[in-house]
Amino acid sequence: MARILLPLLLLLTAWSGAHAQSTGFERSALIIETADGKQHRFSVELAVTPQQQAQGLMYRERLETEAGMLFLYEPPQEIAMWMKNTVIPLDMIFVDESGAVTGVAERTIPFSTQTIESPGLARAVLELNAGTAERLNIAPGARLIHQAFR
Repeated sequence: MARILLPLLLLLTAWSGAHAQSTGFERSALIIETADGKQHRFSVELAVTPQQQAQGLMYRERLETEAGMLFLYEPPQEIAMWMKNTVIPLDMIFVDESGAVTGVAERTIPFSTQTIESPGLARAVLELNAGTAERLNIAPGARLIHQAFR
């Protein structure tokens, strides 16, 4: 019995680690233009499928300074996010279908299961390292320039 369980346990452990760190996300360039006209470039991973959106940045131990994850929803909808199994504190930027920033949740708490809701219908949520919104002055009035927005 131990002969069967040990390999099965090792396989399950390897799969769960690989699953947690999987990067089946397409990368894309994104620009944030703040209300003062400054532009900031980011490389983002796209979370488009329900599976990608469920995984998000869970289990990641770090995120590059000018990197993030863009969650895209079609059609625009009220969105509720959380930080379950997310190690990195994040800023969540809610965006409408034109690319306009409609709300920002700053410095979200790692591992929290409290929901963070969009302020109305949203086409996307951009997750960046905590403190980025404050550092770059990303707030309502800013806009995202990306092929996903009209």
